[in-house]
Amino acid sequence: MNLTISQKGWVVIPAELRKKYHLKPGAQVTMVDYGGVLSIVPAMPDPIKQGRGLLKGLPSLTEELLKERAAELAREETRTKRIDG
Repeated sequence: MNLTISQKGWVVIPAELRKKYHLKPGAQVTMVDYGGVLSIVPAMPDPIKQGRGLLKGLPSLTEELLKERAAELAREETRTKRIDG
């Protein structure tokens, strides 16, 4: 779909796309530059709220880091005991 940029830099989003993406007058959008490709994306009203649960079901990185740190500490204590004792 080709769109024309006006002299003022305006671009009109076709009615069918405004309806499809629920874009009403005054709605905010974000212009994203993907390195040579411009994309108009509906702005997220609350990105934190919308991202909630995004990683649900994946392993906890905090738990993995704590396990790794505990193993590292145990190795360090073993090495220290060998040197000291």
